[in-house]
Amino acid sequence: MAEGSRRRVVVTGLGLVTPVGVGVPAAWEALLAGKSGGAAISHFEATEDYPTRIACEVKGFDPSGVLEPKEIRRFDRFAQFAMVAADEAMRQAGLDGPPEGVDASRFGVIFGSGIGGIGTFEEQCKILLERGPSRVSPFFVPMFIPDIAPGLISIRYGAKGANYTTVSACASSAHAIGEAARAIERGDVDAVISGGTEATITPLTVAGFSAMKAMSTRNDEPAEASRPFDATRDGFVMGEGAGSIVLEALEVAQARGAEILGEVAGYGLSADAYHITAPAPDGEGAQSAMRMALADAGEDPSEVDYVNAHGTSTPHNDRSETAAIRAVLGRRAEEIVVGSTKSMTGHLLGAAGAVETVVSILACREGRIPPTINLRNPDPECDLDYASDGARDREVRLALSNSFGFGGHNVCLAIRRWG
Repeated sequence: MAEGSRRRVVVTGLGLVTPVGVGVPAAWEALLAGKSGGAAISHFEATEDYPTRIACEVKGFDPSGVLEPKEIRRFDRFAQFAMVAADEAMRQAGLDGPPEGVDASRFGVIFGSGIGGIGTFEEQCKILLERGPSRVSPFFVPMFIPDIAPGLISIRYGAKGANYTTVSACASSAHAIGEAARAIERGDVDAVISGGTEATITPLTVAGFSAMKAMSTRNDEPAEASRPFDATRDGFVMGEGAGSIVLEALEVAQARGAEILGEVAGYGLSADAYHITAPAPDGEGAQSAMRMALADAGEDPSEVDYVNAHGTSTPHNDRSETAAIRAVLGRRAEEIVVGSTKSMTGHLLGAAGAVETVVSILACREGRIPPTINLRNPDPECDLDYASDGARDREVRLALSNSFGFGGHNVCLAIRRWG
């Protein structure tokens, strides 16, 4: 590439595995309808010893159409989610390998996961303690490590280019998509399967987040427990699932006649350098990431039409994110919708950014914005339009998708409508 040149990065495929639907059509319809994925935990027996006994689980998940029985046995649930989401995205992109004219060494996979195969980890720890080291599975390590998801995807599709996992807590998959876009812009690769995956509704993970007092304890009303920006919010509801997108350099997609679904126009990232879990005052780090994403996209704050907020339903996040959005967008913040789809999906941790990027692409493409459900008691410090009265039909040319993670990680992706 010529010095100083930069390629445009477009989206040609989308895939979703979510608590409100498996597959993009089902999930998108449910989100627009304001369907909650919250319910009592069924993955394990969550006794009264657990302060939180609710979650947003993926229901009716059947990977058999994508994976062989042997693969299902040998892939942790988080990797199965990744494979199914990637399969849907690749099918929509019309691909079963590198795009036409693209060498396999220039076709990559960058996928995020905050924790990886924690279900396998817990199961094998129990085996070690109860039955001894000789009974630990030889597949334990490749089932557990977070980077196995992009590894398996690359094997499936013959992608020999950049291949790695981003791990930055709840910002993991937003980092993955941003880094994938950067790699294409720089000319390191021509196409990337990106996204994120997580499957952490397990005894240890639920116990750990409960001990932190980070999760809602509204066990008697699981469908209403995730209530971002509501004055009575008391913590997030854990979710699981995966989101995947196929990214290509514009010229590659056009050369093969691919349908272009949207553009990843900007990427901003920062660190709070403040606290291991709490956001910086006034969302200082979030502000920095949002401003960087807009500058990277060459867009003015006045051009933003929609913000898919991180919106976790925790007291500190929602307040600081609202302040950050106001600081960055100014008067425009009063005119747009700021929504949290976590009110329906729960918090998918390392997969959240990817799922919400897909939502942002669909909002731009379809001109429809999902609601924020369960917002009934306005918080004076969260005073923007969160579409609490239902989905909105509104033209969206430019959307921002925010993702923030424990450790002070902040990511903002600027998504631009195509055409």
